[in-house]
Amino acid sequence: MAEQTAVQEKNTAKKTVRFDIQRQDRPDSKPYWESFEVEYRPNMNVISALMEIRRNPVNTDGKKTTPINWEMNCLEEVCGACSMVINGRPRQACTALIDNLSQPVKLEPMRTFPVVRDLIVDREVMFDSLKRVKAWIPIDGTYDLGEGPRMPERKRQWAYELSKCMTCGVCLEACPNVNDKTNFIGPALISQVRLFNTHPTGAMNKDERLDALLQDGGLQECGNSQNCVVACPKGIPLTTSIAAMNRSATIHSFKNFFGSDHLVD
Repeated sequence: MAEQTAVQEKNTAKKTVRFDIQRQDRPDSKPYWESFEVEYRPNMNVISALMEIRRNPVNTDGKKTTPINWEMNCLEEVCGACSMVINGRPRQACTALIDNLSQPVKLEPMRTFPVVRDLIVDREVMFDSLKRVKAWIPIDGTYDLGEGPRMPERKRQWAYELSKCMTCGVCLEACPNVNDKTNFIGPALISQVRLFNTHPTGAMNKDERLDALLQDGGLQECGNSQNCVVACPKGIPLTTSIAAMNRSATIHSFKNFFGSDHLVD
């Protein structure tokens, strides 16, 4: 009878999930760790757990604390806002299911970028790099230009794969060459150069983008660790793009060295 009662109590007991979260109150303050427990639910992800902690910010010591700060938007792995390091791996929190994570679940901010507060980081350097490599298609005027030039279907398909980049910063966090000792712009930006250089209209600024990749912090800083292509949540072929841009930049350098006739090619 006692054994049956113990089994019933075990079955009715609430299952909880423990989170160890690295927190930081201000950009210039020292980080510290704080632990929380939330009630488990099937199909729970990290974002839903953080929302539970925000509703009742009481740590495992039973002390009331400040709510956890993090970023989120689409919750569909499209915006890239909820990037963080989960159990030592940079990824999107919205697609990190608790059922697939070992406990305690360890959450940290990405350290490649300056920490604003808790799990929020400032990814401004990525957007500055997009400006540096002119990652856009220039349009002459705001009037109707009609339909743009068509792309071959095979090229359009792989260009679409490159266009999935959401500037989440995960590949930069995973890359050992992106650190405070280099100015490496990172694999995502190199892949964007490939995307816009192969666009029929974007190709007009091809030389400018390749020049940017040949400057400090460009292609020469890549160590070919291939961590980026493994970490990318969208499965973008980043290492293939880096290899393609290395080839294009080398040809571009030879053309610049031997004369300017290539400008009319």
